[in-house]
Amino acid sequence: MRVLSRSDVQRALPMKQAIGIVRDAFAQLSTNQATVPLRVPISVEKYDGVTLFMPAYLNASDALAVKIVSVYNQNPARGLPLIHALVVVIDAATGKPLATMEGGYLTALRTGAASGAATELLARPDAHVAAIFGAGVQGHTQLLAVAAVRQLQKVVVFDAARERAESFVQEMRGQPGVPADLGVAATPAEAVKQADIICTATTSTRPIFSGADVKPGTHINAIGAYTPQMQEIDEVTMRACKIVIDSRSGALVEAGDLIIALQKGAIKESDIYAEIGEIAAGKKPGREKPDEITLFKSVGNAVQDASVARAIYDAAQREKLGVEIEI
Repeated sequence: MRVLSRSDVQRALPMKQAIGIVRDAFAQLSTNQATVPLRVPISVEKYDGVTLFMPAYLNASDALAVKIVSVYNQNPARGLPLIHALVVVIDAATGKPLATMEGGYLTALRTGAASGAATELLARPDAHVAAIFGAGVQGHTQLLAVAAVRQLQKVVVFDAARERAESFVQEMRGQPGVPADLGVAATPAEAVKQADIICTATTSTRPIFSGADVKPGTHINAIGAYTPQMQEIDEVTMRACKIVIDSRSGALVEAGDLIIALQKGAIKESDIYAEIGEIAAGKKPGREKPDEITLFKSVGNAVQDASVARAIYDAAQREKLGVEIEI
């Protein structure tokens, strides 16, 4: 078995390649070429955490893997990452475990890649200004993904902790596709009013900006609200959007943005336009008008993990990354 560290995972797969892999994985999911049991969450309320078990098999690409990911809300205050994760890649032909790899960066990579695929399919071709909400690890890969599929001229960042947003700006300067015009917004409205693309990567339980500030033609990647109690996007925005999701089975059970809007009667289930895989597979068109507001609501799906993990393993084999061990 090959054991891959976080740095091995980072070296193995560039964002641009990950976007194509995740786009294809979503297409397989939406065309019944993937087996994905609903992920199993185990709540650890005593420590304000949850551990999720996420298996998947993709028939066309023969990617088989399981991810174990823990989200502990008090970890940042302890000086620890919010998310810890481990992924095991399995040989689909024999059932042999092939690799185990650090899954925290993989989670950020595949989540960013999903937003990259959605941006590629839904954002206006002339979208040049991005607003990033949330300056954590997920925010970093959201920006890298958007920058990989659109020629950005300006990026504004907002985080509830301004110092974190300022650190984000310093860390992202000079990264591939990230423009020199990169700064911190003083308010959510300041960020939203100028944005062509909005990415939300927070753990908020209430809307983080007003839908009244979203301009026509904007594309939104909302990836932070992954439980029914969490919410980043308000009902005004939800009503105004063409809503695209990663998977109906997951989103309708877990996506607080959707669930809260449905419960309040702001939208109906029939207002969900498509799964992103339906658009990727050519079954439905993406953006149809320059002025429509599009929203990609993602709670994460195990096809992303399995497909990206298999690609990382294959690259690690070629490049001799990680350590080979006997178990």
